[in-house]
Amino acid sequence: MRSYLRNSPEAAGRIVALVLMSDGHVCRSEIEVLERLGAHERLGLAPGAIPRLVQDLCEDLMSGLCATGSLIDGVDDAMLASFMAEVDDPALRAQVLELAEAISAADSHLADAELTVLAAARRHWA
Repeated sequence: MRSYLRNSPEAAGRIVALVLMSDGHVCRSEIEVLERLGAHERLGLAPGAIPRLVQDLCEDLMSGLCATGSLIDGVDDAMLASFMAEVDDPALRAQVLELAEAISAADSHLADAELTVLAAARRHWA
């Protein structure tokens, strides 16, 4: 699993990417929300970086962590904790949480996996 510098745009973007792909698919409404909210600018990412972070995350999860056939099944509490620990700046946490909540609501369906990631963020960042 890749690690990113603490409070880096990539560390924050990976959490957004995790929420984006956690329900098993990325839908157009979620991408539109990210674009409308200017997610890459708000997180300090280059244009086109969020799809790259989704791809990197999928590759990391597929590299032996998930034998179940579901990428999100390989994300346990320890992994979520390590992702959340890479973002400790309160303002950046607020940005990530706002974006994550917006994309979770974008398709009018809040999947269990999305709830798991959002709950982990709230728990670790309380």
